[in-house]
Amino acid sequence: MRIPRTTIEQTGQTNNVELVVEVKELIVQSASSIRKGWLEQFAELAKYNDDMLLDEITPTQWDDEEWTW
Repeated sequence: MRIPRTTIEQTGQTNNVELVVEVKELIVQSASSIRKGWLEQFAELAKYNDDMLLDEITPTQWDDEEWTW
């Protein structure tokens, strides 16, 4: 399906759009930012010291023999 640029611009959308399927409807809406709000969520985790890895880092043979910094 092709939607003319002028039709999209009439909706006030100037950036990327996405199609959403709902019951018997196809909705064109602003594309959401995939990582929207991540910065705030990470800050909230850090506030409670909940931003650490759960498991220890265990080097593998590849890490020891192949990897160089």
